[in-house]
Amino acid sequence: MTTSNYVPKEPAVIECNIERTLDVIGGKWAFLVLRELFCEKRRFGELQRLIPAVSPRALTSTLRHLESQGVLERQVFPTVPVTVEYSLTPKGTDLHNILHEMKLWAAKWT
Repeated sequence: MTTSNYVPKEPAVIECNIERTLDVIGGKWAFLVLRELFCEKRRFGELQRLIPAVSPRALTSTLRHLESQGVLERQVFPTVPVTVEYSLTPKGTDLHNILHEMKLWAAKWT
């Protein structure tokens, strides 16, 4: 996926589809993965160290889901062993303000 061809859609009608957003970012580990990728590109091992409670299988599943949703991209470097970096797409970066507001709400009300 290339980020240079990214053109955001202008919705003709804004539907009340919070459910669609939660389908993209609502996984158990997705918020934590996104939090780490808001800072910088990360490798799988870095993400695993930064989120110690996640199993390798769950992290792989979360990364694949976020990639399939266009939120992050996976870049493979032909090294031995293969190096893979994960970074946010513009779609993923756009989630930062939403998640920040959720964090503020939680700090105030929970």
